[in-house]
Amino acid sequence: MTGHGLECHLNRKIPSVVIYGVPTDIGCAHRGASMGPEALRVAGIVEKIARRGITVEDAGNLTGPHNPLQGPVDGYRHLQEVTAWNRAAFDKSTEILADGKLPIMLGGDHCLGIGAIAAVADHCRAQGKKLRVFWLDAHADFNTSEASPSGNIHGMPVAVLCGLGPDALVNMGKTAPALTPDQVRQIGIRSVDRAEKQLVKQHDLDIYDMRYIDEIGMRRVMDEALEGIDDDTHIHVSFDVDMLDPSIAPGTGTRVPGGVNYREAQLMFEMLADTGRVGSVDIVEVNPALDKRNATARLAVALMESLFGKSTLVRE
Repeated sequence: MTGHGLECHLNRKIPSVVIYGVPTDIGCAHRGASMGPEALRVAGIVEKIARRGITVEDAGNLTGPHNPLQGPVDGYRHLQEVTAWNRAAFDKSTEILADGKLPIMLGGDHCLGIGAIAAVADHCRAQGKKLRVFWLDAHADFNTSEASPSGNIHGMPVAVLCGLGPDALVNMGKTAPALTPDQVRQIGIRSVDRAEKQLVKQHDLDIYDMRYIDEIGMRRVMDEALEGIDDDTHIHVSFDVDMLDPSIAPGTGTRVPGGVNYREAQLMFEMLADTGRVGSVDIVEVNPALDKRNATARLAVALMESLFGKSTLVRE
């Protein structure tokens, strides 16, 4: 007996993986996400991915400016420091991709997706590949300085990547904007600010919110989100752990009830793995200061195992 999948795991060739940490909570209001990389390491991310027969290197942590804990200036909190940390992530992911390896960025907060994904977008253009970004999150992260009630840049990265934001961030890569909205699939969304809703509608963002998941089920959601993936597609998975329901993932700073449950999450990551096209990953917003016995980091690592091929049966 075999299960359904897009491609047999045994036929996939996964490149060597390089993990690096970006220990900062510069883009958000809650302290603690800076400890996320170490929590994920304690949960065994290196060893457990390596068990899948993949070569894994831990490149350590990047460094950058401290969190000044200041209020917003012109609608952005800590813009200079956010830019510096994202530039470091951009440079590191660019280096890893140029070596033909798969980068996994351990955040830190989700503002870091700007630098990491800008690097992937440049790489895909240079390689002539299509890019599909899976933004797994409770939040749309499509705020601007005018729309954001807080000025926290971890609520803005998708907008920035699509060209809405300060020049220093929008122009992180060689081409701006790094993405167009049709390259993004957002899954698990259930918290969108009032003005942000209008921006999302205006830019026709492809969002699979929790109501839609409830109505049609995760299997059909993933079938739709994966439509059009082919051999020339690079999939980037940007995984904010607050996509998960707080009952199973309490260790994050922006918890929203009614999230993705354990089995739905496993199915999502297994179906992404089945494509054989995952080429880069972010794991962000793990906050061990708010966690219970490192449960959130351990769950995130279990999902990474699924993303890199762990399954009950050989899927064909």
